[in-house]
Amino acid sequence: VHISVAPVGCEEAWRTLMTRDAVKFVAQLVIAFDEEVEELHRRRQLRKLHLDRTGDLPDFLDHAHPAKTSDWKVAPVPERLNCRHLDLGDVSPSNTQHFEAALRSSAQGIQTDFDDGHCPSWPNQLRGLHNVFRAVHHQIPGISPIQDLPILMLRPRAWNMTEFNMMVNGKAVPGPLFDFGMLMYHNAKKLLSHQSGPFFYLSKASHANTSLEGFLEARVWNSIFKWAQNKLGLPLGSVKACVLIENVLASFEMEEILYELKEHSVGLNCGIWDYSASFVNKFGHRSEFVLPDRSKYVSMEKHFLSSYMDLVVQTCHRRGAHATGGMAAALLPPAKGGQEARDNVLQKAALGKLREIKAGVDGFMVYDIGMLSTMQEMFKRFTHSPNQLHVTRDDARITAADLLVMPSGGVTLTGLRHNVSVGIMFIFSWFKGRGHYFLNGAVEDSATAEISRSQVWQWIRHCRPLEDDKRTVTSSFVQSLSENFVKQKSQELSAEDRKTLETSAAIFLQIVTKRNFPEFITTYLSEEILNIF
Repeated sequence: VHISVAPVGCEEAWRTLMTRDAVKFVAQLVIAFDEEVEELHRRRQLRKLHLDRTGDLPDFLDHAHPAKTSDWKVAPVPERLNCRHLDLGDVSPSNTQHFEAALRSSAQGIQTDFDDGHCPSWPNQLRGLHNVFRAVHHQIPGISPIQDLPILMLRPRAWNMTEFNMMVNGKAVPGPLFDFGMLMYHNAKKLLSHQSGPFFYLSKASHANTSLEGFLEARVWNSIFKWAQNKLGLPLGSVKACVLIENVLASFEMEEILYELKEHSVGLNCGIWDYSASFVNKFGHRSEFVLPDRSKYVSMEKHFLSSYMDLVVQTCHRRGAHATGGMAAALLPPAKGGQEARDNVLQKAALGKLREIKAGVDGFMVYDIGMLSTMQEMFKRFTHSPNQLHVTRDDARITAADLLVMPSGGVTLTGLRHNVSVGIMFIFSWFKGRGHYFLNGAVEDSATAEISRSQVWQWIRHCRPLEDDKRTVTSSFVQSLSENFVKQKSQELSAEDRKTLETSAAIFLQIVTKRNFPEFITTYLSEEILNIF
């Protein structure tokens, strides 16, 4: 086993976390599941090759899996998870100030995020894990004991990410196993003793959807949970997890996912941008799957997304699990800008989330702490209960075609410019060690970066014309927009940051002009570009 040394400024975190027993626990976890993780990646690749070669489309599984043939429900959740109305999203625990503000908030939960809203540099990983440790063990001045805080919904990295600073048997370890192992070893017993966890979000479910093994990833996680609980002497079912259905293939296997995790399931989560980006990931080279301008034509009201949400609610509630929606990313303007401006932003965000409440969700996320009270009041007003498990959505008759129909619409210059700026600024933020940033009154993270760079890649690939003036989206056109953005943005940056921005724009152009679509922007950045931390 090899562990990188402590980065400057993280010595205390390294000493607290990287104890001999903790490292041994993570190493044993990695060894126990190394082959299953390798097989998981092979099946993902084989499924993508099959789709590309045959032109097949996914469908619901028709085999005699117990999830289809028997009457079952997930295990009951602990009392503190009965009400999941509001989680704060994109809370990277490496951002100490933001994390502590979230801990002081009135949210029901905190998406304690090592994935979408987090940049996984070695200092950030150590600082984030240490801040979680300090919160759980009541070591942060001015912060209440863990049982009086919002629930920590711990979100390890997804399977596409690797932790290069720990090696076991000559190989860098999978990022989610490192995160999960450290979080469990240092915090699980304390959380369980205070009825506050350990609770997790699992990112980027991406299933094989073939034969009997399409739900393998849920099965792998279930085995990991059992192994960790047994190793730490915790009762079976202590771990509870919410799976983020962020991939179109996974939407056809939600019942099987719940079944595989039924002892450990909190439910399923649906969000708009990673899920939409997965269509480009899986079918982006097909002309019938060109996704129109997301700024103008893609919203949860569109048929393919409303069907997806309805199916999440129906599937979860039939099996006694919670169904949660995505994140309201809007930011409230500063108070000095006037109350009317703040009210307008809040009203627009509330209207979108009210549709989700009426669809039957049990909760969703917001980024801005200032939105919590309004959104919580909405739940009280329109649901009158801690959850909506009674909303069975028997009216929903969702077919495979419903999940696969693309919204109509084209490409706008405004939308293209926005996607270019989001993609460049995400890369720039990673260089600065940040996993999310603010742009035009909203928080942007890897989910919005994924959909942005995916759309630009797809519009170049299919030579889509602009609605505005019929100009074709080409690599040279995108390059000119990129140069214009860099020139404008550079006026507010230091000389050093201007160079970083130029480098970020160059990397963005590499990504969107590659012949073969890079599956995840974060994988590309961490493994091919930014493995420098």
